[in-house]
Amino acid sequence: MPSRIRQLPSQLVNQIAAGEVVERPASVIKELVENSLDAGARRIEVAVRQGGLKEMRVTDDGHGLSPEDMPLALARHATSKVVSLADLERIRSMGFRGEALPSIASVSRLTLTSREAGAEHAWQLRADNGELVPAAHPQGTTVEVRDLFFNTPARRKFLRTEKTEFGHIEQVVRRLALARPEVAFQLGHNGRQVLVAQPAADRREQEGRLAGLLGEVFIENAIFFEQTAAGLTLSGWVARPTFSRSQADMQHFYVNGRMVRDKLVTHAVRQAFQDVLYHGRHPAYVLFLSLDPVLVDVNVHPTKHEVRFREGRLVHDFLFRTLHQVLAEERPMPARETPLTVAFTAEDLAQGEGSAAAQAMPAQPGLGLGVQENRRGYALSRTWQAPPQPAAVEQEEVPPLGFALAQLHGIYILAQNREGLVLVDMHAAHERITYERFKAAREGEGIKAQPLLVPVSVKVSAREADLAEQQADTFATLGMQVDRMGEQVLVVRALPALLRDADAERLLRDVLSDLAMYGESRRVEESINEVLATMACHGSVRANRRLTREEMDALLRDIERTERSGQCNHGRPTWTQLSLQELDRLFLRGR
Repeated sequence: MPSRIRQLPSQLVNQIAAGEVVERPASVIKELVENSLDAGARRIEVAVRQGGLKEMRVTDDGHGLSPEDMPLALARHATSKVVSLADLERIRSMGFRGEALPSIASVSRLTLTSREAGAEHAWQLRADNGELVPAAHPQGTTVEVRDLFFNTPARRKFLRTEKTEFGHIEQVVRRLALARPEVAFQLGHNGRQVLVAQPAADRREQEGRLAGLLGEVFIENAIFFEQTAAGLTLSGWVARPTFSRSQADMQHFYVNGRMVRDKLVTHAVRQAFQDVLYHGRHPAYVLFLSLDPVLVDVNVHPTKHEVRFREGRLVHDFLFRTLHQVLAEERPMPARETPLTVAFTAEDLAQGEGSAAAQAMPAQPGLGLGVQENRRGYALSRTWQAPPQPAAVEQEEVPPLGFALAQLHGIYILAQNREGLVLVDMHAAHERITYERFKAAREGEGIKAQPLLVPVSVKVSAREADLAEQQADTFATLGMQVDRMGEQVLVVRALPALLRDADAERLLRDVLSDLAMYGESRRVEESINEVLATMACHGSVRANRRLTREEMDALLRDIERTERSGQCNHGRPTWTQLSLQELDRLFLRGR
């Protein structure tokens, strides 16, 4: 009886492998550009016709290939990057399997032209006939790919329009250009130049390059930082929460220079932003994580988009803590020339109890977030004394948000600082301040309760009364004393000292609503910050509340001292700046 198991021919094997590596034209560009980067290229040119369906060409100035190595470059599992298992475990190159070129060659018409340093001339190799012939070419390599999927029509029919496929190519090139700022990139489509990224040597040049790749508005709203702890280094640019996106289209994360999509990373970033991001919005960032290659496994997925960290918990907490503190430092302050650094050590990561994502981190000490009773009017800050005429103050004495000029419609505060005009949403700003004080109190000595002179009785449903009884400890944690006095009556006997003038009935109903939403005690504990955010809203200055200039200045000073004060608890901005130049443009001055 003949055997039913057969050895597949090499061409079919390569086509099957191509199904994993080559999904669309953009996949080809990614593999070829990464090969160029591994070859030490300082300049890479990508030219595409018809969205990559007709032709793709990648040219670099790397070290090139010898005529002896060129046939091996098209052979399956032949590579110069890995010799042993130890090499694989410490891999730093983009490629290492020796699969890309043979897989691409099996589903296209591929031509390889290369010249190594010191060679008299270049050599050209066509994958279809394997013939090696002399050619004219500068040092480096050009890979030309024509008629992708010409021999696998079933794959070709799943490709999208020319515009869509080129959009994916452009996105890949931009992402690779972000990863390697020292390398020049060019991208052309149908003879038209689409993208040019000049090499960047320092941070100023890198930010100019970022502006070209992601848009000026990103870099204008981005915070640069760098942090090292426990053998991990995280650096890059994270956009302020007010620059959030409707989709996750501006999230670029690199591990040892390799662009990756990782659930652990996404979760850590999301948790860091949860306190300041508006519902349904996505953060924007360009982040670079560096660590020992032994601590990360890049051989997880055929396209190498996914990685596996050997110390996943450590990496997650490091990312969360770093970004959490970067966002906490984002409040009004004098312009910073040096990159922001955040302060925690490897011991902090090692000693952290539980997942850092389960709760927000406590407020940083020494930031003026001490909890004091929230008096009916804003107390005048002792740090800055508001003069009768702010305009006459010497520039060096003006704090970041300046001094109040007036109140607009009982909603906004208008202030003057060194740069121009500041507009503050007083309710949103005060809400964030109260919220941060709640969090600091809870992480410190606990939220203090203030007994009411006259307890407040509230009629509720039997279900709500049952819930209040079940969550008595949670109410105590929140600084509230709530007792049941019958089947459908609750009595509020104490409120948080920060909210002693709040409407007790409304506060109780809102907290009950939140507790009912989160259900069991474990979820309530995990979501306690959202309950605190609800409570903070009750303790904030209301619209149409008239403030004196001293009260407005005190609010401005508290904004300057409070972490994450640029956004309210729901992710909306609390203040904005109009520079003198912007005001001049509004009135056509200087034209």
